[in-house]
Amino acid sequence: MERRNFIRNSALGLGAGITLAPSAAIASNSKENSLPIKLPREVWIATLTLTKIDAVNHEEMVEEVLGHMADIVNYNPDLICLPEVFPFFHISEKKLIAEVAEEPLGKITSKFSEFAKKHNTYIICPLYTTEDGKYYNAAVVIDRDGEIVGEYRKTHTTEGEMGKGITPGPLEPPVFKTDFGTIGVQICFDLEWNDGWEKLKEKGAEIVFFCSAYSGGKAINTRAWQNKYCVVSSTINGTAKICDVTGDEVAKTGFWDKYWAIAPLNLDKAFLHTWPYIKKFKAIHAKYGRKVKITNYDEEEWSIIESLSPDIKVADILEEFELKTHKQHIKSATDMQKKLRE
Repeated sequence: MERRNFIRNSALGLGAGITLAPSAAIASNSKENSLPIKLPREVWIATLTLTKIDAVNHEEMVEEVLGHMADIVNYNPDLICLPEVFPFFHISEKKLIAEVAEEPLGKITSKFSEFAKKHNTYIICPLYTTEDGKYYNAAVVIDRDGEIVGEYRKTHTTEGEMGKGITPGPLEPPVFKTDFGTIGVQICFDLEWNDGWEKLKEKGAEIVFFCSAYSGGKAINTRAWQNKYCVVSSTINGTAKICDVTGDEVAKTGFWDKYWAIAPLNLDKAFLHTWPYIKKFKAIHAKYGRKVKITNYDEEEWSIIESLSPDIKVADILEEFELKTHKQHIKSATDMQKKLRE
């Protein structure tokens, strides 16, 4: 009985059904809840799954989600990501898309704008938007001041959506500049196409937020390591998670952690092909010690160089030791191959 009651009440966990990265859990318990010193490019991400959250109508769902967001503001997230058109799932009273779609700032986005400004956070707010008589499955990006940074419109809409009047978004996905880096968004069915993910890579995205009805499973991890950027999923049903550039899961929701995954991501990293650059790693360790972390993935032959000091930038290490990133390494080899084929 004791275990059963514990399981039933596990959503209370850390106060909101939250899973944290191990180092984050330690930091959250620091003396008098004071915030530890952040690395220059450390970004705290919070992502929600709507699993087990229900409401009567979309107005009530908006308030439910805002309540869950209030539960985690003590972690001072830099960005909160919400699931695909979340106000309109898990509700009993349905309305037509034309009745609920809005031009930001509208009734729904204004509430999240106020929250963003009050709590000094970015928000990815997916909902139906409208412009010039057309309707979109979109994700609105709101900044720390509550201003609209921009809007991503789902490129690869389903037949069901299009049958209900949703127009596919443009083939060129936008990137959004934030005070911590460059981000992009993909939505649900976009997972089945490579183009959006690859274009976001070309445009310099460092984190891509995947707002979805379903979890995507291993494909989320794959999109991260394929494109060498972090991927964060937020879901209507199933696991929401935060993946590093290697595809490793930093945090995710689950049985005990029903609603939130929260974790820091260090964006001051370089993704390398291990050989031949491993020959320089001993010299890097000798000079920088524990200020720089190098992680090797033996089977894949990947290496990640990460700064753990506010005084050291990975870009400077790459220049100092004449190291090429994985992207540069592949381009260099490709260019030589083309030349020798001429």
